[in-house]
Amino acid sequence: MEQVTKQETEEILRLAEKVLSAAGDFVELGCYKGETSLLLARLLKAHSSDKRLWLYDSFAGLPEKTVEDASTAGEQFKAGELFVSKREVVEKFKRSGLPFPVIKKGFFEDLDPAADLPSNVAFAFCDGDLYSSIKTSLKLVVPKLADDGIIVVHDYNNPELPGSSRAVDEFLRAHADFRLAQKHTLAILTRR
Repeated sequence: MEQVTKQETEEILRLAEKVLSAAGDFVELGCYKGETSLLLARLLKAHSSDKRLWLYDSFAGLPEKTVEDASTAGEQFKAGELFVSKREVVEKFKRSGLPFPVIKKGFFEDLDPAADLPSNVAFAFCDGDLYSSIKTSLKLVVPKLADDGIIVVHDYNNPELPGSSRAVDEFLRAHADFRLAQKHTLAILTRR
């Protein structure tokens, strides 16, 4: 994995497996090259799950940073950085033989919650890197999250990408019904 460590990947898959019986599908907001996506698809197939996997990415790289993303440690993360084409992800899935996911191209703030997201979400992996992307991801997912669903946000307490932590912390201040657990640079959000 390039952006997600082996330990983080193991934790993501462990958490996703915990909610296989929860109502709803799996979503990944910020799929990049689709490496985590393939692993989530394999998990669903291994458990003969009828859940669908929904993938979202701008396929145009990162958006512009906001003031909440300011960090001298993360100066390399500029607009357009981490560009990957949708075709690359599509081709990976074609070669894998795994069930094909729903893939939506666009910046998260341009998504229509009613038309572009599943009606119920059991598991969400939010890897948008920046404040506005994580804030929007949470806004999109939370109203659809199953009562026993799990949201995992990547780059929590990552000094290179402080906007992720700021968005999560802001969310928690406004949503007392959610609790936070942290493992590696993963913020694990569940309802109380």
